[in-house]
Amino acid sequence: MAETGAPTSRREPGQGGRERRPGLYMGRWFGIPVYVGLSWFLIAALITYWYGDYIRSLLDIGAWSYLVAFAFAVLLYLSVLVHELAHSVLARHYGLPVRRIVLYMLGGVSEIEREPQTAAREFWVAFVGPLLSLLLAAVGFVLWLVVPQATVPGVLIQQLWVANLLVGVFNLLPGLPLDGGRMLRAGVWGATGSPAAGTRFAAWAGRALGALVLAIPLLLALAYGEMPSLLTFAWAAILGGFIWMASSQSLRVAGLRERLPGLRAGALARRALPVAADLPVSEALRRRTEAGAGALVVCDHEGRPTGVASEAAIDRIPAERRPWVAVSGTARSLEPALMLGRDLAGEELIKAVQAAPAGEYLVVDDDGRVYGVLVKADLDRALAAAARG
Repeated sequence: MAETGAPTSRREPGQGGRERRPGLYMGRWFGIPVYVGLSWFLIAALITYWYGDYIRSLLDIGAWSYLVAFAFAVLLYLSVLVHELAHSVLARHYGLPVRRIVLYMLGGVSEIEREPQTAAREFWVAFVGPLLSLLLAAVGFVLWLVVPQATVPGVLIQQLWVANLLVGVFNLLPGLPLDGGRMLRAGVWGATGSPAAGTRFAAWAGRALGALVLAIPLLLALAYGEMPSLLTFAWAAILGGFIWMASSQSLRVAGLRERLPGLRAGALARRALPVAADLPVSEALRRRTEAGAGALVVCDHEGRPTGVASEAAIDRIPAERRPWVAVSGTARSLEPALMLGRDLAGEELIKAVQAAPAGEYLVVDDDGRVYGVLVKADLDRALAAAARG
């Protein structure tokens, strides 16, 4: 079974917030959290069932053949874990944060949260996984030559070295999201000086690879004159579809990253109207409309901003109560993290917003004067528009 996950799964700009655990927590390996997705248990059950019959045909051990088959499923995924740990440990050596490793139905993925700083580092982070898989295959092959083959250890070692060989070779195929695609991206990046160009080239190569995998059953039919099994069609559809969709996602993210620098806090900020803390909400809204402003900034008696009125909080106040509620009751106190420079742009802007989730942010000039208010909903709409291109 080939490990088809990308070597790195970088967080898309704009993603954030709380997320569910991706599976069962299996502890920290080299300081990296490791999870096993629930889909793994389905594959483990299928491997146990299919491979158990194969073991039964090779060894006269009766029902114990299914226990051996389950042991193979566990050892196979430990091999995948070693593959992913190679990516993650080297990434951390280069100073890249690794959120976690997830083992799932199609293999595994290392969630590395930043791009490598250079094309060379991108290449090595991608290459080290297949390299270790091929080394495991080589060690297993040598052991297989010296261990009696008509035994449980001999059969397990044979299947494991073959599986690791397939994992290593398959992941070297030149197309995203596979390791070979990352290596291809690094090569184009190094040749052109543009990581975006590398991503586009490797993503299109991934689409071509996905289409080829989807066509494999038909190619086999043409070559041998008979239709492959339904299982062959199913695996081709799963693997080819996964590669196509993941490479298409890489293209979309690459386009978004190219457009991100155009998203500036100052350009997205709404005009702000300063109001006193004890001003009724109804009067504050009337003045905002009269001034043509888009947000309310609560100020103290010396005119210094102390908070930004929340649109959501104002909307929750019935109209008949707004004359009796002070606007300060709808505002969140200003913290340093809620104040953004007007020139903050692109991924730095996204990171600043992700670091301090809120509905509104005060946008200030270089000298600290109020420039406007950035509403998170406006930023989300701008991100969605940038993603659509």
